[in-house]
Amino acid sequence: MSKIAVVYWSGTGNTEAMAAAVAQGVSDAGGEAVVKTAAEFTAETLDQFDAVAFGCPSMGAEELEETEFAPMFERCRGGIRGKRLGLFGSYGWGDGEWMRNWQEQVRADGADLVSDGVICNEAPDDEAVTACQALGRTLAS
Repeated sequence: MSKIAVVYWSGTGNTEAMAAAVAQGVSDAGGEAVVKTAAEFTAETLDQFDAVAFGCPSMGAEELEETEFAPMFERCRGGIRGKRLGLFGSYGWGDGEWMRNWQEQVRADGADLVSDGVICNEAPDDEAVTACQALGRTLAS
């Protein structure tokens, strides 16, 4: 059984709802989903998981949340080479530039990005929930 970390930061609950859908997809595929907030996850625990789904909304000028999520993610970057990863998050403005930049960053760091990041405008609709569940299933397979 695959053990998948679903690590997220959420200010409004939108990205938290996406994290729950990713975890559901992991479970549906027979994997074990371990859901953690950015404050609860550390770079030292990366190796305990077969794959990781990182979720963060777009903040400011299309950037990762800078107080909790970005510092945690920066500490994890050195351990993601060869690691199966998925990315997800919501946004309220812009066009998804933060996700494109994030994807480029993790690919440059040598991560095995299993798909394009899942994004949604504001609260996840049925299409976004389905995409998050599919991300979870892919990470668990």
